[in-house]
Amino acid sequence: MKSNTKVNVSNAERIASVLAGSYFMYRTFKRNPKNLAAMASAGLLLYRGISGHCPAYEATGKNTLVDSTPNIDIETSVIVNRPVDTVYSFWRRLENLPLFMTHLKSVDQKGNGKSDWEAYIPGGFGTIHWEAIVTSEIPSELIAWESLDDSTIQNGGYVTFHDLGVLGTCINVKIHYRAPLGMAGEKVASLFNSTFEKMIRRDIVNFKQYVENGVLPLEKQYRNAITQDV
Repeated sequence: MKSNTKVNVSNAERIASVLAGSYFMYRTFKRNPKNLAAMASAGLLLYRGISGHCPAYEATGKNTLVDSTPNIDIETSVIVNRPVDTVYSFWRRLENLPLFMTHLKSVDQKGNGKSDWEAYIPGGFGTIHWEAIVTSEIPSELIAWESLDDSTIQNGGYVTFHDLGVLGTCINVKIHYRAPLGMAGEKVASLFNSTFEKMIRRDIVNFKQYVENGVLPLEKQYRNAITQDV
């Protein structure tokens, strides 16, 4: 029997809905299983993700709800005691980013400026994946990137590199994360909180320590040890 349910949710939002619905269902069941309103909200997210149908979108005649405000918008700077060419080359090899960014699991370059990214979801609730492309590049001065359309998470940013001579290199980093639009996005956005922002800021300090001393962050050392033992 063919269903008459109209699919009006993008693939990115469907994935986000399932992730968010599962997480909030689990959290509600663990903390307060009698909270029927929360259970219903989580169930609606799961329905939305599995069916691809959003009643709210159907009522408004839209496929997405417009909101361009980032959930996380970070800008920070650090001085690295290494020559600008060395610092730039290390960052430009995007596969290096997970070495010091503890919120990233992997980054794989695919050619033509495109790359696949995978990050840990705050709270230890699995990982999330998206594709990005380098949008601007000036050797030893600037790298800018942006996630591709229909990505599960909208991510982008830029890094500028400033030669300080004997002092090394000053890097200025701006990174933003924005959850998918609509109700699913609002739920996923709650996972991207001040703790996540602090983690990214710490990752930039990790970059300085890794480039200067070659020392992995403790969290990465721990994860690597677990992986090797498995």
